[in-house]
Amino acid sequence: GKVAHFGAGAFLVIQLISVTRFITWLNDCCRSELNLKRCHMQVLVVSIVTYVGSILGIVLMYVWYAPTSACKLNILFITVTLVLVQLMTFVSVNSKVKAGYLAPGLMGIYIVFLCWSAIRSEPHTEICNRKAEVATSADWLNIASFVIAVIVVVAATFSTGIDSKCIQFKSAETESEDDDIPYGFGFFHFVFAMGAMYFAMLFIGWNAHQEMEKWTIDVGWASTWVRVGNEWLAAITYIWMIVAPIVWKRRQVGSSSACA
Repeated sequence: GKVAHFGAGAFLVIQLISVTRFITWLNDCCRSELNLKRCHMQVLVVSIVTYVGSILGIVLMYVWYAPTSACKLNILFITVTLVLVQLMTFVSVNSKVKAGYLAPGLMGIYIVFLCWSAIRSEPHTEICNRKAEVATSADWLNIASFVIAVIVVVAATFSTGIDSKCIQFKSAETESEDDDIPYGFGFFHFVFAMGAMYFAMLFIGWNAHQEMEKWTIDVGWASTWVRVGNEWLAAITYIWMIVAPIVWKRRQVGSSSACA
């Protein structure tokens, strides 16, 4: 049980790093000199859609999951999400970072989705969860969550398995064989095992001592806090990924000046 909790948590970290890396890579690709003019309109449209979607999602969460001032925890979750969206945008468009609007827009949609899924994971007895009152026993969102979870496990496993080839421990003189595969066997199976542990946690709500209702997936306070932590960590990871190069560059310049 403890090993499965650790493996599932590690899989969530790998998943959010994979998603963040993909978003930053897509943003850099669209902002490159080769694609800047060609993708300008598409980037503008996607940025506007993602920002409108993020704000709309936050407003709907306030209406559905924080109908009264007594729902302090949900208000906290949603408000922190709003602050994180604004913070990622502010850092991205800062004159020293210049990451544009596409990446923070996509990350905004991502963390809003994580916040929504976290609140939906709250026990259905929670009075602040209005949507739970009208949910049927076989809610289509539960089915959709199940399908998305399968896709996420498979996609994250393959993507992180392939990314592991970027880390080379061999000598640079060693040449790849003709039948070399684009991913590492060991890392691939390791990530897939953690994905299986994560999938098991969805069925028990991250709590081995908790009884799950029929047709419910990933419901419980443990699930809620895991998803909230995943959301906050995703925002911090994104901000660090775009700020880190500037920090390291300043340190290198400072050390060079000190040596001179």
